[in-house]
Amino acid sequence: MKEVVKLMDYRPDIKIVDATLRDGGLVNNFRFTDEFVKDLYQTNIKAGVDVMEFGYKADKEMFDVKDFGKWKFCDDEDIRAVVGDNNTDLKIAVMADVGRCNYKQDIKPRAESPVDVIRVATYINQIPAAIDVIEDAVAKGYEVTCNIMAISNAQEADIRVALDLLGKSPVNVIYIVDSFGALFPEQIARIAALYGEYAAKYGKKLGIHAHNNQQLAFANTVEAVGDGVDWLDGTYSEMGRGAGNCAMELLLGFLKNPKYNLYPAVQFIEKHMTKLKEDGVVWGYDMQYLLTGMLNQHPRTAIQFTKDKRKDFSTFYKEITSQE
Repeated sequence: MKEVVKLMDYRPDIKIVDATLRDGGLVNNFRFTDEFVKDLYQTNIKAGVDVMEFGYKADKEMFDVKDFGKWKFCDDEDIRAVVGDNNTDLKIAVMADVGRCNYKQDIKPRAESPVDVIRVATYINQIPAAIDVIEDAVAKGYEVTCNIMAISNAQEADIRVALDLLGKSPVNVIYIVDSFGALFPEQIARIAALYGEYAAKYGKKLGIHAHNNQQLAFANTVEAVGDGVDWLDGTYSEMGRGAGNCAMELLLGFLKNPKYNLYPAVQFIEKHMTKLKEDGVVWGYDMQYLLTGMLNQHPRTAIQFTKDKRKDFSTFYKEITSQE
């Protein structure tokens, strides 16, 4: 447990990142209304959120544009239609998923784009390719973060090699990502200490992106704050793939920086997030996600279970624990 004083004060270095459109977009194929996106942008400004992630820079040769909403691809003109010149303190981010983006072509120089931050998502075995994306984005003038996904399945020796390689790269922020919602706060503390060794050595910031399979996304994020992690991902009403993410409203209510304002978040949730659920968009903690989280498995089987509207949890448990 962290000392109370560390959680009662605020660090000006802390940044809140809204990932609702990107991680939440995985739930509804990025089919958000223009009103939703514009209201989300204005809400983030009013709430004091530091970074808004619009979605992916997905490769249109790999993904059919007809199958997704516009935030799967985040064309600059679509972002500009929402933010204009973005004469605000809110930074705009997009995610480049290693192996699934044509970053050299689709990410324009920073001077020509409304985007401020490129978030590079990678698995640990893709680090050299991720560094190529990072170097390209930095050369184009962007601030860059790197999300190492699925670390709960990675060996510490491999993580150390990855962190050393990233430390030597020009990346600005390195993220702890609990992709499967499998980690507990005490594990987050150890992982943050490990990442912190390399952050201190190479002068990097750290971030956390948590999933809520075991209802620990907020607890793990709070733990990370006390361990010196500065960039904190959240989504409104915890909307995100499978069990969802750390709830933005919890973060805004917890952090003591007076620039953060919970009320606009409450208004947005009342107007938009409740309606999404009423319209049949499904996400959030449920038994199937708990089980994959406890077993440290990718939630794809639980996502399919949800899509099939199954309720036979005991059968599902036997399926995912089968050794056959």
